[in-house]
Amino acid sequence: MAEQPQPISPVKNFFAGGFGGVCLVFVGHPLDTIKVRLQTQPKPQPGQPPLYSGTFDCFRKTLVGEGVRGLYRGMAAPIIGVTPMFAVCFFGFGLGKRLQQRKPDDVLTYPQLFAAGMLSGVFTTVIMAPGERIKCLLQIQAATGETKYSGSLDCAKQLYREAGIRGVYKGTVLTLMRDVPASGMYFMTYEWLKNILTPEGKSVSDLSVPRILFAGGLAGIFNWAVAIPPDVLKSRFQTAPPGKYPNGFRDVLRELIREEGVASLYKGFTAVMIRAFPANAQMQN
Repeated sequence: MAEQPQPISPVKNFFAGGFGGVCLVFVGHPLDTIKVRLQTQPKPQPGQPPLYSGTFDCFRKTLVGEGVRGLYRGMAAPIIGVTPMFAVCFFGFGLGKRLQQRKPDDVLTYPQLFAAGMLSGVFTTVIMAPGERIKCLLQIQAATGETKYSGSLDCAKQLYREAGIRGVYKGTVLTLMRDVPASGMYFMTYEWLKNILTPEGKSVSDLSVPRILFAGGLAGIFNWAVAIPPDVLKSRFQTAPPGKYPNGFRDVLRELIREEGVASLYKGFTAVMIRAFPANAQMQN
């Protein structure tokens, strides 16, 4: 059984989630840009080297070619959405816990915490999916040599003009496939680690800040270990030209496995793992 502190009010969940989300974007966006560029780079022609040989090569080429601004391309979309998104995430987790408690002080099992975390992933997808779509398109456009969008608002306007609300929300199913199990894993692991790190005879609420940061960072690594395969599919699908994948993620999966093998589902793994610990630790600060 997992020991949990007393329930936190929804208002506190809202502000805690919002502040944590802003911190996460600032810490993690450069490596997120590297991740998306690695995930979406085209398969090289026979005898030709890939556009990026790995995380550090992508970082170097982006920095040399575009400067520091290149690492922060597309950040406006997640910054705009991050406060409501993470606020809703924490609120959804709190709601998921309350739905499973008969009394407010009931201690939930780890599977119940996983279920509560999954609910938070459902809640966040409504905000996350369009933000991810806009962010990914802006992150890759400089690398492709084409500047179609002048910024996040222009990108949203063009997507809506071309395909309506469906164009803005392209990739929603894949966002759900990524965030629902990954959020469950994050919150369950975070609570488990806090319990492990709590000295005998002490309460979870007495944990020091360094231990809370460690638990949040390590939980972020577990989160992304689950999330990265559907995240690769999502990045490919959301940045593909209209009509390329008529059957959705199944077409993306078939193409990736056929042309690049199972390892292609873990593109950007190094960038994700470097980013996961500090970004998710900061979210708990």
